[in-house]
This record gives sequence, structure tokens and C-alpha cells, in this order.
Amino acid sequence: MTDPVKPSPSSQRPRPLPPGVVETDVPARLDRLPWSRWHWRIVIGLGTVWILDGLEVTIVGNMAGRLAEDGSGISITTAQVTTVAAAVYVAGACCGALFFGWLTDRLGRKKLFMVTLAVYLAATAVTAVSWTAWFFFLCRFFTGFGIGGEYAAINSAIDELIPARLRGRIDLVINGSFWIGAGLGAFASIALLNTSLFATDVGWRLAFAIGVVLGLVILLVRRHVPESPRWLFTHGRADEAERVVAEAEQAIERETGRRLPPVDGPPIRIRERGPIGFTTIVRTVIVRYPRRTALGLALFIGQAFLYNAVTFGYATILTTYFDVPEGDTGYYFAVIALGNFLGPLLLGHLFDSVGRKPMIAGTYLGSGLLLFATAALFQRGALSATTMTACWTAVLFLASAGASAAYLTVSEIFPLETRAMCIAFFYAVGTAVGGISGPLLFNGLVSSGEVSDTTLAFCVGAALMALAGLVEAAIGVKAERRSLESLAAPLSEVAPSQKGS
Repeated sequence: MTDPVKPSPSSQRPRPLPPGVVETDVPARLDRLPWSRWHWRIVIGLGTVWILDGLEVTIVGNMAGRLAEDGSGISITTAQVTTVAAAVYVAGACCGALFFGWLTDRLGRKKLFMVTLAVYLAATAVTAVSWTAWFFFLCRFFTGFGIGGEYAAINSAIDELIPARLRGRIDLVINGSFWIGAGLGAFASIALLNTSLFATDVGWRLAFAIGVVLGLVILLVRRHVPESPRWLFTHGRADEAERVVAEAEQAIERETGRRLPPVDGPPIRIRERGPIGFTTIVRTVIVRYPRRTALGLALFIGQAFLYNAVTFGYATILTTYFDVPEGDTGYYFAVIALGNFLGPLLLGHLFDSVGRKPMIAGTYLGSGLLLFATAALFQRGALSATTMTACWTAVLFLASAGASAAYLTVSEIFPLETRAMCIAFFYAVGTAVGGISGPLLFNGLVSSGEVSDTTLAFCVGAALMALAGLVEAAIGVKAERRSLESLAAPLSEVAPSQKGS
């Protein structure tokens, strides 16, 4: 009997990689990291900007009446603040998301999340010296322009740096931190609207200065947040990606005093490619992932209408139907803001354990049904300012977790090379449909003073949330605890049949 033929040494050597192809285990190494100070630095540096967004939107909404008063230093009406200024801000956010989202995928996450914050800070600072309506609107547009860019740059960076097993809860809490800012804005507006403390033409200007101070602090922290290693290795900068991950691993081993576990999972191979054009992005979103596109649009339109229309017009509801003094609306809004933040904080871990589909569908449907019940009670005249606020707190406890999960969903179910642009696309389209038309429709209905009109506005928001929940239940993606690359392979990944060529 002859001995089996032994492979020659040359056949045991790994085949050389084709030109322009990089083999990397960076995604698997990032996903296996234990939670550490390195991750906290990312969360603080990137996530805290939503506090600024919440502060910005809430203060402007609560100060609409003060801006319109004689002696405010600016010639503007309440209706212009609550409708035109709100729509201009949202329009700026949509444009900023698309423009900076495109640049984020081309130039990198870190460059853009520094630029977008700088744009926001400059526009907010200049808003404080507004003297006429058109200049105020212009400043609001560019403030939104910077914030819109933040959504694309930050959500893509966070999801690419946070381990897969924790991605859901961390993303939800970060997006939910908007409501910390909203609560701070509500309390700040109480003091800033007090004419015994601040003159009519001073308080609202100081409100914008608060945002600038907080933004500068965040800018200093953000300088130390690394570039996404996933973005680096797809752009021919594998050595930099390796260095970022190696530094994180060394820091975590020093912190814990233990060696990290071995990498679980095979490496992937990426072919270096130039910038991706709009045609490729559109083809990827519409042709390659049509069901996921329908899902993203449903989730974003539902939450955008609810939040940009109904929620941010809450002060108007309190003053119109419950005779709440303008200076006291901040107390009620602070309670709602607390409910909004507690939703993602307390429910976030369930999106990683119970799963994305049941939790997203449940929060959207649950909030829609609770809002229908609130509308029915409001129509019957069974609510006071206090009980209405209690109802809205319950609605938004669920809705906030679902709305935060909308950003999580579109940031993890599309390929890496298109991630920021996809976030920008869904944010822009959803916000344009729900965030521009919503406030115009809602304020038109509420300003009539008819209970039935406001009830109708509630029901529209409830129906859109419930419909989005049904769409999630039907075609949602089970993304919990899965790597981003397993959910949507990078466009530049070398297919298995090509790996030996």
C-alpha cells in the first residue's frame, strides 16, 4: 500500500492576495471588545451632541411667544416662529444630512463630525444677534444644516465602533439623549422667559449662547475620538485601521489587567475602490435592498411626523386648550422629555436581547394605540393639562424608543460604503415628509381652536406610527447581536469565488 501523497510546502502557503485587495479581521476584533473607557470616550464625544439638538428645538419652541412680543428686538410673529422657522430648520437639516452624508462616506467620519459641529456652533452663535425675521430664518436654516450633517456622520461612526452585542442599546440611549437637552431647554426657558430676571430682548439671545458653550465643550472632547477603522480599511488605509484597533486593544488590556479573548470569526477581504457615486448608492438602496428601503421610509416618516408636528407643538396645545400660562409650559414639557429619555434608557437592552423586530414593531404599534386613546379622551373633554401630559408621557415612552431604533435600523442594514448616505437619505426624506408637512398641518389644525381639529392631528400621528409598526412586523430585519458585515456585505468585499484569484 502506497503512502498518501503529502502536499508540497508551496501548496501549504497561503496564496498571495490579488492587487488592491486587503484582508482584515478589524470588524471581528472591534465586536469582541469589552465595554471600556475607550467606548465611553466615543459615546461622550459623539452622542452628547443630541443634547444640543434637544436644547435648540425646545428653547425655540417655548420662546415663540416671547420672540413675537414688542421689545424683543426682532420683528417676527408667533406663527412665523412655529411654522416658517420650524420648517426652515427642518429643511436645513434635510439638506445638511444629504450634503454632509455624501461627504462622510467620501472623506471619513471624523473630518465630518468635526465640521458639522463647527457649522452648528457658528450658526447658533449668529442667531443670537438676529434683528429681523429673514435673518433669523437664515440662521435657523444653517443651524439645521449642521445638525442634519451630525445625524449621518455620528450614527455611522457610532455603529461602526460599538460592539455588535451592545449596538442596539447604546445607539438607542445616544439618540434618546436628545431628550436630556429637551428637558434642560424646558427648564432654561422658564428662567429665560422670566422678565424679572432677563429683559424681553435679552433672555432669548442668552438661550442660543447656552448652546454655543456646550458645543465648544463637546468639540474639545470630540478631537480625541478616532476615525472609524471600518471606513479606513475600505479606503486603502489598512495600516491606520490596524493602528486604531491595536491602540484600543492595548488600552483595554491595561484597564482590565486581562488579555482579550481570541478573535471569533474569519477575516474579510476588501478590494480598494474609489468614491462611490450617487448612481451606485441609488442602485444599492432601491434595486438591491427594496424591502429594507420601504422599511426605513415607513419608520422615519412615522416618527418624524409625530415628533416634529405633535410633540413640538405641545406648548401651543397647553396654552390654547388648557389656559396654561406661557411661562409655565416648560414644566409640562420637562415631564414629557423625561418620559422620552426613559424609554430608550429602560427598553434599550431589550432591542439586543428580545430582538429588533418585536421591539420596534411593539413600540411603534403601542405608541400609536396609546395616542389613539389619548385623542379619544381629548375629544370627550376628559383631560386636563396634567392628565394630558401623563398620557403623552406614556405615548412617548414607547415612541421615543421606536424613533431612536429607526436611526439604528438604517445605519446597520445597508453596506458600509453607503452607510452615512443611507442615514442621510432616510432622515431627509422622512423628515421632509413628516417634519415639514407635519408642523404646517398640525399648527394649521391647532390654531383653529377647534377640539376636533386637534384630535384629527393626533389621529394622523397615531395612524402613521401604527402603520410603521405593521411594516416592521412584516419585513423587519433581525439585526440583534450580528456584525454589520453579516447584515449587509460591503460593496467592496471580495466574493468567496474571487478570493483565490
